[in-house]
Amino acid sequence: MISDLPLRKIIHVDMDAFYASVEQLDNPELRGKPIAVGGSSQRGVVAAASYEARKFGVRSAMSSVLAKRNCPELIFVKARFDRYKEISQKIRAVFYEYTDLVEPLSLDEAYLDVTINKKGNPSATLIAKEIRNRIYEETGLNASAGISINKFIAKVASDINKPNGQKTVNPEEVIEFLEDLEIRKFYGVGKVTAEKMYQLGIFTGKDLKSKSKAFLEEKFGKSGSYYYNVVRGVHQSEVKPHRIPKSVGAERTFNENLSSEIFMLERLEHISNELEKRLKKSDIAGKTVTLKIKYSDFTLNTRSKTLPYFIADKTLILETAKELLYQEELQNSVRLLGISLANLNTDKKEKTKQEAEAIQVQLKFDF
Repeated sequence: MISDLPLRKIIHVDMDAFYASVEQLDNPELRGKPIAVGGSSQRGVVAAASYEARKFGVRSAMSSVLAKRNCPELIFVKARFDRYKEISQKIRAVFYEYTDLVEPLSLDEAYLDVTINKKGNPSATLIAKEIRNRIYEETGLNASAGISINKFIAKVASDINKPNGQKTVNPEEVIEFLEDLEIRKFYGVGKVTAEKMYQLGIFTGKDLKSKSKAFLEEKFGKSGSYYYNVVRGVHQSEVKPHRIPKSVGAERTFNENLSSEIFMLERLEHISNELEKRLKKSDIAGKTVTLKIKYSDFTLNTRSKTLPYFIADKTLILETAKELLYQEELQNSVRLLGISLANLNTDKKEKTKQEAEAIQVQLKFDF
């Protein structure tokens, strides 16, 4: 079946080692050195690493102890989120010079739909280059970009020529690009899913494409349909200028591991208070409460319960979190607890769309 998918010009802009680069920008003594943004304590976690640190295997979300072991010369810098937000606003101001269809994913990355743009430029490739140059002029920081017909391919492409580069996947190149792509580079395929795919003989996009939709749904549930479509260039999600959150949460990492449930309940009360503040600030309520537990050995466990009504009150959140805590016996001492609320009253039913099994590309579509 040949689909009549709208062909868009999407750019994914991703700042290069954003937090670390800001620190090196503001402090010339840090330039060219391996730095990590985050805490250097026994309980610290790396929030971001410079490219000099990444050469030693230092990555975000890595424990500070392991990061220092990998790179003895590593310099830890305390995070300054107010500064990062300040620069992020300058970057977004550049985006809006080209289009109002901007979907921020975080402080350091965003999707832009430039199919119709304020500059009247038919080339998304040239627009991406111009935007990257403008960001450098405004902030002194480098950005990378991916350009293609949909958000999925643009995001994957933005990693290809990092740092300070860009990659365009033209309409006529989409299928070959996806078939040649290593499965671990597919956006949405994490480490666990990649391992499962390897066991099923799926190592590249071509391998994934050879599997039937029924097979993928059997092995990966609802995600199976997603994998089936994206490897065929089908990803119909539009750039949404006002992203609606899917969940709201709060969590805490403790200075010392907790083994007593009494102390855990005390921490959960503080987390519930913080979550209530965030919910009320955004006028949001939800039905599904999820308790996140990270053990001292870094094993992660989540437990969820869906209520028949929306809640935003800290008392009800805490009550449900307690129930989830006692749901099953703890396996180890705990280093982190978190509570999140999903199934929000902001959720909108997506329009039912026909699932496309192939993609028709226009070879003369100017990229």
